[in-house]
Amino acid sequence: MTNPPDGLKPFFAMDILKRAKQLEAQGSTVCHLEVGEPGAPPAPRVLEAVARALPEPQGYTNAKGLNGLREGLGGYYEQQHGVDVDAELIVATMGSSAGFILAFHTAFQPGARIAITRPGYPAYVNTLLGLGFGVVEIPVSADSGWRLTGAQIAAEHARQPFDGLLFASPANPTGASVSREQLADIVATCARLGVTLISDEIYHGLDYSRPSVSALELTRNAIIINSFSKYYCMTGWRIGWMVLPEALIRRAEILQQNLFISAPTLSQIAASVALGERDYAEGQKARYARNRQVLGQGLRELGFDLPADGDGAFYGYAGIGQFSNDAMDFCLTMLDRAGVAATPGIDFDRTDGNGFVRFSYAGTSETVEKALERMREFLRAGG
Repeated sequence: MTNPPDGLKPFFAMDILKRAKQLEAQGSTVCHLEVGEPGAPPAPRVLEAVARALPEPQGYTNAKGLNGLREGLGGYYEQQHGVDVDAELIVATMGSSAGFILAFHTAFQPGARIAITRPGYPAYVNTLLGLGFGVVEIPVSADSGWRLTGAQIAAEHARQPFDGLLFASPANPTGASVSREQLADIVATCARLGVTLISDEIYHGLDYSRPSVSALELTRNAIIINSFSKYYCMTGWRIGWMVLPEALIRRAEILQQNLFISAPTLSQIAASVALGERDYAEGQKARYARNRQVLGQGLRELGFDLPADGDGAFYGYAGIGQFSNDAMDFCLTMLDRAGVAATPGIDFDRTDGNGFVRFSYAGTSETVEKALERMREFLRAGG
C-alpha cells in the first residue's frame, strides 16, 4: 500500500499498536511502550460524575463548551499560572487534535506555512499537509537538549519565511522543556518576526524539574492548546481546550460550530470534575517520575544512546546506533521476538529518525521493568 503523493504518512505509533493488538489476539503478551497513554484511569470522582450524568439526555452544548468547564479552566490559569483568562476566550475541543485544526484554520489563510521542530509530533506534519498548509521544519538536536531557541527560529525564518510556529514544551518525542526565560525568547522572536505562535501545552503538569510555564504568562497574542488526555489520564475521552486572542475567538467559534458543533457533552462533564482532582493526577505523575528513572537507566545500561532523561512528558527518545540503522525494522523485530512495542523515530523525524526509537513510560512500573528485561534478552540474542 503506497502513501498519498502529498507527503502524508502513517502514524507509525498507531501501526505498531495495531500490530501489537494482533499479537495479543493470538495469545502473545506485549509490553506497551509505543503510545503516550497513561496506564491509570481518570480520577474516581470523574467516573462517578459521569455515572450520575448518564441517565440524563446528552445534547449539544454551547459551541465553545459548558460554561462551568470554561469557568473552571479560567480558575486553572489563575491558580497554576497567575493569569486572568476570560472564559469567553476559551473553547472546549475534541481533544488537542481538533484544537490544532481550529487553530490552523482560524489564524491562517490556505497555503500559509507553519514552522515546527524536528523531531516533533507526527500529527503536526500530517495535519498541516492534509489541510493544505505548508510545513517548515526547524531541526533541534540532543546536543542542545532538543530545545528550540529564538536564534534558530530567526535563522530559519530568514531562509524560508513562515507565518506561524507550532511549539510544544514539554515536547513529544524528546520530553524537552524550556524555561521561562527560554520561552520568553521564543515569544519575543515570534512577535518581532510577525509570526503567530501556537503553544502546544498538552504535557503541562508533567514537568519534573520546574513548574510548567504557559505562553499566556508572557503574551496574549498566542493561541494556547491543551488537553485532558495526558495529565488527567483521559486519552479516550477526546476532550481538550484552546485559549485564543480576542481578535480570533469569534472565527474559532464559527469554525467549531460548523466542523465539530461542540465537544462531547459527557467528556466535558468529566473534564469539569477532573480539574479539581490534581492530587490524583500528581500521584500518577509521581509514578511517571519513577518510571522515567528506571527506563532511562535501563536503556543506557543496554547500550541505547540517551544522554539525559527528558525534562517532561513521559518519553525517552533513544539512539539505536549500536543496534540498527533502520528504526522501523528494529521496532517490528523487537515487537515480534521480544513482545516489546516501541515507536520508530521516523514517526517524529523523516530525515534522521531511523537512528532513534521512542519509548513511553506512561504505563505501569511493572510494564517498564518487564520491557527492559525482555529487551535485555532480545539484544543479548543479537536482536
